[in-house]
Amino acid sequence: MAVRYNKLWKLLIDRKMSKADLRRAADISSNTLTKLSKDESVALPILDRICSTLKVDYGDIIEHVEEEQEKEA
Repeated sequence: MAVRYNKLWKLLIDRKMSKADLRRAADISSNTLTKLSKDESVALPILDRICSTLKVDYGDIIEHVEEEQEKEA
């Protein structure tokens, strides 16, 4: 399973928030932010905090991609 967080980064741009702003507002660690930046999986409670902070749904920040699509990107 592969995930992409491109939607999250676009949302932050639209809201004029930096990754550091998100990290502080959602109370997530810098290591978790690095995982998100590398499109690595993170725990559901962390995604829940991000969604609560931004007042969005999971589908607004994350997308599932097939392994083959990931290699092409």
